[in-house]
Amino acid sequence: MTMTTAATAGQTKYVIDPPRLAALPVRGTDALFPVRRIYCVGRNYAAHAIEMGHDPNKEPPFFFQKNPDNIILSGAPFPYPPKTSDVHFEIEMVVALGKGGKDIPVEQALDHIFGYGVGLDMTRRDLQGEAKELRRPWEVGKAFEASAPCTELVRASEIGHPDHGAIWLDVNGERKQTGDLNQLIWKVPEMISYLSGLFELAPGDIIMSGTPAGVGAIRPGDVMHGFVEGVGELHTPVV
Repeated sequence: MTMTTAATAGQTKYVIDPPRLAALPVRGTDALFPVRRIYCVGRNYAAHAIEMGHDPNKEPPFFFQKNPDNIILSGAPFPYPPKTSDVHFEIEMVVALGKGGKDIPVEQALDHIFGYGVGLDMTRRDLQGEAKELRRPWEVGKAFEASAPCTELVRASEIGHPDHGAIWLDVNGERKQTGDLNQLIWKVPEMISYLSGLFELAPGDIIMSGTPAGVGAIRPGDVMHGFVEGVGELHTPVV
């Protein structure tokens, strides 16, 4: 059999061109961090859990995923997505893993972190709400194109492991979300340890660690400005 369409990477032939590898810049270098998977932690700030109608004291952590190619870089425009009239922002600290593993002990979890960034978990809230009511997966609400704006990463070896400090989001210069990393219900080592009991983690995985209260809708023409103290700032215009 002759393959009429092939792409070559080294000595490997593919019948179609391989998809572009999602990657994030690393501050102070010309190197890129390849993204394998994106895990998102749901309702990991108490005030946000309450605003979404849940009791934060009764729930173990839960996770959903976005796709690596959902990433757009800070400064790139966020195109308002189709099939929705209620798109929400959720500012988060991003945790990038340089080492993987299964059943990682909490006390060893920080050793697996390459670095940190600032990200947005953009959400088609109306479609997510419909999925919740029907007990269906959340992908239509969470894993759409450009739904993961993210900054460059900064190495943990440079900044340590942020466990406190301001996290906020402005829209058109008006403060919408505000919190502190010390308000995380499940701290970063705990979420890595718990997640590694559900999945085998690997280098290149990133974790979006949850959002504080104040999530809300955006419209074309808005500009989002996010901040995590000691990590960085994100700028995303809505088009």
